[in-house]
Amino acid sequence: MKVEDIESFFKDLQDRICSAIESADGGAQFHEDLWQHHSGGGGRTRLIQHGGIIEKGGVNFSSVKGEVHPRLRAQMNLGDDASPQFTATGVSIVMHPRNPHVPIIHMNVRYFELDNGTCWFGGGIDLTPHYVVEEDARTFHRALKDACDKHHPGFYPRFKAWADDYFFIPHRNETRGVGGIFFDYLKPDEPGNGEGLSKARLFGFVKEIGESFAPIYTALMKKYADKPFTEQQKQWQYLRRGRYVEFNLVWDRGTKFGLETNGRTESILMSLPPQANWEYNFTPEPGSEETATLGWLRKGIIW
Repeated sequence: MKVEDIESFFKDLQDRICSAIESADGGAQFHEDLWQHHSGGGGRTRLIQHGGIIEKGGVNFSSVKGEVHPRLRAQMNLGDDASPQFTATGVSIVMHPRNPHVPIIHMNVRYFELDNGTCWFGGGIDLTPHYVVEEDARTFHRALKDACDKHHPGFYPRFKAWADDYFFIPHRNETRGVGGIFFDYLKPDEPGNGEGLSKARLFGFVKEIGESFAPIYTALMKKYADKPFTEQQKQWQYLRRGRYVEFNLVWDRGTKFGLETNGRTESILMSLPPQANWEYNFTPEPGSEETATLGWLRKGIIW
């Protein structure tokens, strides 16, 4: 399996997800921005704005080539004497809806390959409701578990716990949302992180996760797009978006790495919402829907 085959799948995945989101939204289309990376390769940033359901969303494809950055070299323990070249390709998605009853969602699937043959897959998908609905969270996690179980019975529990730890805001002591799955450095034929699976089988798993996005999210879009909301609920949405911004700019590993390595700023910061608010020491009313939502934002919930 060549990197070109994986790139081709990711491009097609981007096309199909954009089509599904446009169809469900019914009010806007994606604008495409083609770009080249300074070290080689490039990508297709696609943005949808001011739609019927989506206020701002992005579905990005990239395939970047070049020499491994010193920061990543140290992280991978490559040593100073090696000068490996890399190819990194993937699709990343974030959707910020207009209606506070429709959740934010994020997904990323990616592949990284060095010229010495070392390669791995990574990715994840997580849901960030402004108002947590237990039934929706359980349905979301069941869909992810079903997708994982098709490929390895150990994937879901391990990757679910990994997501709980990763999508966590330490300075707020709360999870970003209801979690999902997160995985990285899945190397073919490696007994540990890759569970000994072949490259083809790991790619099959990544494809499964990527293809789960559209049916999961379009169902939530349709379920809540027309649900009435108050100005108070809209203000709560802005506050929850603020938490999202805090995580992405302070803790998200991909955002920090992209900015530190001179990545394409507009594509990296595409994940931020069009508007977010902060209110000093805001505390919702006891017994309110807002207080109930905060009660769900913790690690280790068995959905």
